[in-house]
Amino acid sequence: MTDGGELVRATARLLEGRHGRLGASALRAALVDLYEFWLGKGASAAGVDTAEPGVSLVAVGGLGRRELVPFSDLDLVLVHNGNTGVGEMADALWYPLWDAKIGLDHAVRTPGEAVKVASEDLRTALGLLDARHLAGDAELTARLASAARDQWRRTARKRLGELADSVRTRWRRSGEIAQSAEPDLKHGRGGLRDFAVLEALAAAQLTDRPGEELLAAKELLLDVRTELRREIRRERDVLSAPEADPVAVELGFSDRFTLARKLSGAGRTVAYAVDVALRSTVEPARSRFGRRPARTPLDEGVVLHGAEVALARDVLPAKDPALLLRVAAASARTGKPISHGTLRTLAESAPELRAPWPDDARHALVELLGAGEGLVDAVEALDRTGLWSRLFPEWGAIRDLPPRSPVHQWTVDRHLVQACVEAAKLTTTVSRPDLLLIGALLHDIGKGRDTDHSELGAKISAQVAQRLGLPPADVATVSATVRHHLLLPHTATRRDIGDPATVSRVAKTLDSDVVLLELLHALTRADSLATGPGVWTDWKDRLLSELVASCEEVMHGKVFTPPEPLDEQQRELVAEAARTGLGQIRISAHGKVVTALLAVPANAELLAPAAGVLALNSLEVHGAVLRDHDAGRAGVFTASPKFGSLPDPALLREQFARAVAGTLPLTQRLVAKERDYSTSSSAVVAPHVRWFDDETSGPDTVVLELRAADRIGLLFRVAGALRGETHVRWAKAATLGGAVVDSFALSPRAEPVSPQWRAKVVAAVLAAVS
Repeated sequence: MTDGGELVRATARLLEGRHGRLGASALRAALVDLYEFWLGKGASAAGVDTAEPGVSLVAVGGLGRRELVPFSDLDLVLVHNGNTGVGEMADALWYPLWDAKIGLDHAVRTPGEAVKVASEDLRTALGLLDARHLAGDAELTARLASAARDQWRRTARKRLGELADSVRTRWRRSGEIAQSAEPDLKHGRGGLRDFAVLEALAAAQLTDRPGEELLAAKELLLDVRTELRREIRRERDVLSAPEADPVAVELGFSDRFTLARKLSGAGRTVAYAVDVALRSTVEPARSRFGRRPARTPLDEGVVLHGAEVALARDVLPAKDPALLLRVAAASARTGKPISHGTLRTLAESAPELRAPWPDDARHALVELLGAGEGLVDAVEALDRTGLWSRLFPEWGAIRDLPPRSPVHQWTVDRHLVQACVEAAKLTTTVSRPDLLLIGALLHDIGKGRDTDHSELGAKISAQVAQRLGLPPADVATVSATVRHHLLLPHTATRRDIGDPATVSRVAKTLDSDVVLLELLHALTRADSLATGPGVWTDWKDRLLSELVASCEEVMHGKVFTPPEPLDEQQRELVAEAARTGLGQIRISAHGKVVTALLAVPANAELLAPAAGVLALNSLEVHGAVLRDHDAGRAGVFTASPKFGSLPDPALLREQFARAVAGTLPLTQRLVAKERDYSTSSSAVVAPHVRWFDDETSGPDTVVLELRAADRIGLLFRVAGALRGETHVRWAKAATLGGAVVDSFALSPRAEPVSPQWRAKVVAAVLAAVS
């Protein structure tokens, strides 16, 4: 019996090497040689080579294709002709692998049994197409491989529907490679499983074999998958940002962003080929023999031909500049793909839309952008064939551009398209839905350069809007929408929206333009929903609505009245704190938003103990407004549970009272909680402090904004650092993936705002978060 531990140790030695881009391919070849040598020895020791009647050891899967990546399962079949000793041979082969904890997918079958299973199970049928002889009776292996391929060629057409359904189910589960911030290299749309589908269709002689572009895409996917697994030393196929940096370096790319763009392009290549292959084989196979597909009119010059959007017979593409957009809009509206022949004809014949666009072209663009989910595939089809960049040359700078922030799940170009999908649901909430959709398409068009993307985007969007033929006033509105698309979310989540100065600043920035305000409100929602899960929350929705309502009052000439400093409930709680000398707390929940009212007696600290106790109970603080009273101080904190249910209110009261009294060791408890619960990441966010002097009212009050890596109890640490030197009026905390932006309205306690005071505050804050 061969030693599985020896195989594991030899594999580990191979993984220690570092050989650059060509090294990934060399590593796979070395792993194949190593496993074949070990399995050959094991097969000989088990008696496979000398068995009568014949027995053969056959590889399928990655080993069968000679594409074995680190930490892959072995897919093996022990084939026999009724040999009674095959069970003992199988045990001799499988047990050393199991003992060494090597993943194994195995079977013991006669050729007839294997072919029968393949006729019933699609995954087995596709796997046997990669069957390759390893040891024993080579003629037996050849018989099996030949029978499996013959059966697949005979039956493939009947199984195309099942194949297409399994592919689309996998796509829904695993997402896609192209335009994804964390692509699944194997199972995602455009990944290695899809390439195997292309090879299976070619083996059935239903499509051509993959060409050079597809083979290059496959090689890149394999290389990235190889280096990812070598880097993390385990089985994983999803490439996230922390692992992408070393993988990019190993493969010879300048950084992970360059790698991401290459990978997205490879995924697009494979996904497009699979789409075309399935459409050209599955739909004809599903239609009745001899029945000609119907041609249903969809728009001027556009028809639904069978299950695809195509050109009408009498259309003249060279004389119809808006035809391209009508085809795309029809595809997006119906959810039906544009036929490959139509795309080719449009690419060859469609004239360039000259500025300013005619009205019918602009109307078709708005219809396309407002079509909903179907927009994604329609734009992808145009972009893949060079037609989208013909409409928007500016798109090249953001195509496949990976996001800089980890909260984004898409590349920048896909995010813009997804924002249009979300904006389409909000067109009934604004007076200019056309400008909302165009603004959604262009709001991040300035990214990818070393400058403020909002300012650059405003200039680019103005040029685009002029080219589209919009009147000057609409051009200005689109440009302002792009320039200010972050104004509302940043203000709502980082400033005190109950401060008249905050509301006045927003209204003044927007020139009291109510239409622009409503466009920005809708775009903020669409932008957040298109960013990723959890970015748009009930809390953010409520803040935005309150800020917009306040701004509308000011824009209509009304005087904004801030909320009372202390309402009756807060006064009662402050009085209770003063009477008992203890910290007091009341907590309520509205959906996933928690409101905590806390009060302390005079001369007691509020922010630090409150932030510490809430963090100790896994409540993530979003905002805190602190109010002074003769008898003490109160604060209204908004928060949400990081996980699980709300903490016990009685426990919160007890802990807060102890924290205010100084008998609860918050620092030690939070250090222990961070040690037990925090997730490690290789991404490092250096803390940075900025000052804003004109974004709050009140005498000698400024805003400090801290950007730092998120960690448990961060607000507690900063509050502790601010204690003594400053008076905190309010605090806001916005989480952006693994980073946070915490904002504080500060007044000096014993001196005016000065460079010396600012320096002391900055030093204390940075020391607390380092």
